[in-house]
Amino acid sequence: MKKILMIATGGTIASTRTSAGLSPLLSSEEILEYVPDVRAVCKVETMQLYNIDSTDLHPEHWLGMVRTIKERYEEYDGFVICHGTDTMAYTAAALSYLIQDSVKPIVLTGSQKPIDMEITDAKTNLLDSFIYAASENATGVVIVFNGKVILGTRARKVRTKSFDAFESINFPVLARIRDGLLFEYICFPRKETSFFDSISTRVGLLKLVPGLEPEVISFYFNRYDAIILESYGVGGIPSGEYYRLHSEIKKWTDKNKILVMTTQVPNEGSNMEVYKVGYGSKKDYNMLEAYDMTLESCVAKMMWILGRTRNTEEIHKLFYTTISKDILYREG
Repeated sequence: MKKILMIATGGTIASTRTSAGLSPLLSSEEILEYVPDVRAVCKVETMQLYNIDSTDLHPEHWLGMVRTIKERYEEYDGFVICHGTDTMAYTAAALSYLIQDSVKPIVLTGSQKPIDMEITDAKTNLLDSFIYAASENATGVVIVFNGKVILGTRARKVRTKSFDAFESINFPVLARIRDGLLFEYICFPRKETSFFDSISTRVGLLKLVPGLEPEVISFYFNRYDAIILESYGVGGIPSGEYYRLHSEIKKWTDKNKILVMTTQVPNEGSNMEVYKVGYGSKKDYNMLEAYDMTLESCVAKMMWILGRTRNTEEIHKLFYTTISKDILYREG
């Protein structure tokens, strides 16, 4: 039987009721006691890394997870991380860049209801995660949730309450699990695993809304080395009579600040070549474009890149380098 390490970090799956609402209080051992069938799937050992609500997650927690896995990588056949759902997609994306081409599965899971409730998705999600982690072809960073195995760079939380909380964006699910049976659709060849131990938090996310003032752009660029701008539709920057965004953007991009264009629309990605508001902006400011990347991967990838280099040419090269199938569509 394979030997899997379960790493508990808190989240709803570990929460119990308190007078102030749900709070993660259960230990890793207590969580596992609710799913005795796991023992028939693999050998399991547990450890408590954090016990936080995932809203409190910080990039430093990602580095802690990486260190934990790296130190124990040779000891185990795979890893299951119990995590809160609210930032799980960000963590899955970040670990995909910080632990690249992992030959061993790194599975993130959690639940919409605590594991100690009578009606909960936690027990199924946890058992399914071990079923996948113990399978022969499992590799890389994935999320296992509601019977779906989703690539770490392609996951997004799309529902706040339903058990079917996550979807795979612009990429098919890798596998499904039903009644304890694993149905695999996509497997990846094993490569050499690479660990990274640095990340930058100087990445800002700004959502374009009608009437956005140029001073907001300036504020963000003054604080961050890179801004990811969530534009409308396929992507563009307003240039009508009420807007003065272009001059502000030029001022900062001339100072080698990085601007990345993505879209507020979850599916199908951006294409700034379609409309004049996008075509000219991209060429004028040497902008990066996210294309079919998820927002979570876009943020995490830029944090990883800036943790490695501040050279503009190298940043552009790394951003457009496909890692764990994160970006597959690019014009030209």
